[in-house]
Amino acid sequence: QVQLVESGGGLVQAGGSLRLSCAASGIIFSINTMGWYRQAPGKQRELVTYITSGGNTNYAPPVKGRFTISRDNDKNTVYLQMDTLKPDDTAVYYCNAPKLPGVLFSWGQGTQVAVSS
Repeated sequence: QVQLVESGGGLVQAGGSLRLSCAASGIIFSINTMGWYRQAPGKQRELVTYITSGGNTNYAPPVKGRFTISRDNDKNTVYLQMDTLKPDDTAVYYCNAPKLPGVLFSWGQGTQVAVSS
């Protein structure tokens, strides 16, 4: 049974930083591209960044230069370092494995990030 467990969210002031973690179980983690998604109130869930099994990364324009995705295959965990946070980054953040047009696995509970101005 696949399980994705996100953690590390919280309330932070604009300009601050947070580090999110996503622990995966029930999958062969190392072979999967993993991504971070977010869903802001009243908006659709969007892919923010992903990292391939080989470590190549890609970032959506709104977060490029501020967010850094990484992975530890020994720990079956993917991370999201978020710096210079903005109020527009406020959302519930989820991890999953992108497989267009959707994702490979069921969604976890996500972790709430709130950025105050």
